[in-house]
Amino acid sequence: MPEEFTLTGWSKLGALVRDKRLSQGLSQTALAVRAGVSRSWLARVEAGHRGAELEPLLRLFAALDLTLTLRSNGDAPQAQQSSDRTRAAPAQKTGTRQDEPDDVGADLRTASRARRASWGLPTADTRSTDDD
Repeated sequence: MPEEFTLTGWSKLGALVRDKRLSQGLSQTALAVRAGVSRSWLARVEAGHRGAELEPLLRLFAALDLTLTLRSNGDAPQAQQSSDRTRAAPAQKTGTRQDEPDDVGADLRTASRARRASWGLPTADTRSTDDD
């Protein structure tokens, strides 16, 4: 039976990738070449940095002979589900000014572009904003 892993955060993902890489006797450079990603990107994933994109992660999993499987939380204990939801939603301070939605979206896009540039990925927005 295949081994299964439950990822509960970016740190656990990084530890899994590092452990699988080391168990296969691969250096970061060798795995990065095999997965088609940069070594620095791989180092950030192993360090638990947030925000890695799905496409390079899937290539990384394939290079490690891993398959990503998603499962409904319907089978998980109720206490685990509620703690996951609480952790996923950031707490907001009461009585503080909230940014307008357009400002937040622009700030997120700017941060995303900067992060992509620091990772050596294309920074052009590839999504179309035209209506169909």
